[in-house]
Amino acid sequence: MLTIQAEANVPTEYGNFRMIAFSESATDWMPHMAIVAENTDFSTAVNIRFHSECITGEVFHSKKCECGQQLDAAMKYIHDNGGIIIYLRQEGRNIGIINKLKAYSLQEKGFDTVQANLELGLPADDRNFSAAIEILNLLNVTEINLLTNNPEKVKIVESSNIKLNKRIPLQINSTLESKDYLKVKKDYFGHFLEDDDDIKNVTL
Repeated sequence: MLTIQAEANVPTEYGNFRMIAFSESATDWMPHMAIVAENTDFSTAVNIRFHSECITGEVFHSKKCECGQQLDAAMKYIHDNGGIIIYLRQEGRNIGIINKLKAYSLQEKGFDTVQANLELGLPADDRNFSAAIEILNLLNVTEINLLTNNPEKVKIVESSNIKLNKRIPLQINSTLESKDYLKVKKDYFGHFLEDDDDIKNVTL
């Protein structure tokens, strides 16, 4: 069972947030995080982003994915409109950074992102969003607007005790390096992705 282990106000380049660490143990060095905008109205549907850790994209600005840009866009949106980013510690679709780099190596040989994981004997996507639902319950959030392109996240909320008010797209233009990655997201995982020329109305 997750509990709040620590929390503090943190100023960022996007504004001020309340950061709350959730884990089963106070000695856990990799807790899940709730990043709460200071203007969040909990009496109405709360804007929520479930975001899984991506050290390559967020810290080292890898062009192979859009994870870092999605996190930046989500922080800006959440700050401007209120809401919470649930930051989940499940690197590389929950295969970990070592396996992720092994998968990258296979991608250099022509495998796509799913094929590379399967070649390593790993799931295509091993993420679990039950912790996100648990955190929302701990924060007494009952109705949300979900910032996502992922139909699986929508299903997770719809099968929980949390009411989904609406989905808000969070799409980033592709690059030469991320084009194939995004194609797999759309074709294999069924993500709600538009062609680059058609995403001018997407909320960022």
